[in-house]
Amino acid sequence: MALAEFAVNNKVHTTTKVSSFMANYGREMRMGGDIRKSGKVEKATEFMERIKRIHEEVMSGTVHTGVEVRRMDSEMSGLVK
Repeated sequence: MALAEFAVNNKVHTTTKVSSFMANYGREMRMGGDIRKSGKVEKATEFMERIKRIHEEVMSGTVHTGVEVRRMDSEMSGLVK
């Protein structure tokens, strides 16, 4: 079960263009190696802006997909009659 959860959280989804983990936490999962981060540590305000941007992109993609699904559904229901 843990491997399935890992796979789902790591997969970049076609709708959102980001992984579930990225959408929820604003960063990619650490996958072994040295867990100490080298380089600059981002400020809380920078992190907040970045996560807000990611969430807006995810929501935009989700809304667009919903519109497309409804359009296709209405087209298909017209063909069934």
